Amino acid sequence: MEHFDASLSTYFKALLGPRDTRVKGWFLLDNYIPTFICSVIYLLIVWLGPKYMRNKQPFSCRGILVVYNLGLTLLSLYMFCESKREQPRRSTCASLTDPWTQQQLPGNRLVTGVWEGKYNFFCQGTRTAGESDMKIIRVLWWYYFSKLIEFMDTFFFILRKNNHQITVLHVYHHASMLNIWWFVMNWVPCGHSYFGATLNSFIHVLMYSYYGLSSVPSMRPYLWWKKYITQGQLLQFVLTIIQTSCGVIWPCTFPLGWLYFQIGYMISLIALFTNFYIQTYNRKEASRRKDHLKDHQNGSVAANGHTNSFSPLENNVKPRKLRKD
Repeated sequence: MEHFDASLSTYFKALLGPRDTRVKGWFLLDNYIPTFICSVIYLLIVWLGPKYMRNKQPFSCRGILVVYNLGLTLLSLYMFCESKREQPRRSTCASLTDPWTQQQLPGNRLVTGVWEGKYNFFCQGTRTAGESDMKIIRVLWWYYFSKLIEFMDTFFFILRKNNHQITVLHVYHHASMLNIWWFVMNWVPCGHSYFGATLNSFIHVLMYSYYGLSSVPSMRPYLWWKKYITQGQLLQFVLTIIQTSCGVIWPCTFPLGWLYFQIGYMISLIALFTNFYIQTYNRKEASRRKDHLKDHQNGSVAANGHTNSFSPLENNVKPRKLRKD
């Protein structure tokens, strides 16, 4: 295994250049094998999980889901928001290299680091802002680690037998993000890399708060903004392409190859999310309007929208047993 890891490191160095030494020794970052193994296990569970659950009753997971979504909402908020409290500065080597000791350092939030480092929107190198770069690196490590935690999204779908939600988009996005951010953290862990993570953290505050509330059945009738979360995600990808393109047009010391890769990846997400949006919302709206028009033509809908006639088949329809969760 060590020989294989050494071969991988040699290949990565030849392809991408030397790694950023500031993250040396950080959890999960020294070699690629753990991240790769986690991704393979994830894909195996995606494949085998629904088969295992096929003849089993779905789990509710309601209490766990509330806690899980609340935790990711708070983590996303932490990564996005600026710190209101300054911690005592430590000059030890460990405090600069270990993400687990970040509480000993001043405000490690994205907004704080970007503001204090006077980050340039158009292009920002990876070694131009001193300690502010380290703040960005520390919080982006948590961003990378959160992508591993988010594998649980899929596992909950499997346990609840919501297999229709395990789409190509869902699996592609979850599996690819963890791997992409391992490479980002090892080669470009700050600088221009901050923008997409900042926007994504904000979107995840909205998304996981929605999922947490939807875990409570009594709250579901009041949740109306799911459609707008998807629109926000699409807007996030477009803004990231615009900001990344600025680094191509007005280059700095940030490697151009990473910018081209990010633009390509964002385009793939726009294509998949747009298809999801059309399938989920536009077609449902068209189907609803069609059914509404048909009801009017059959004389079954009154002017106030309430049904005023009944189908003779209704007496023969057995009421469907509602799910407890």
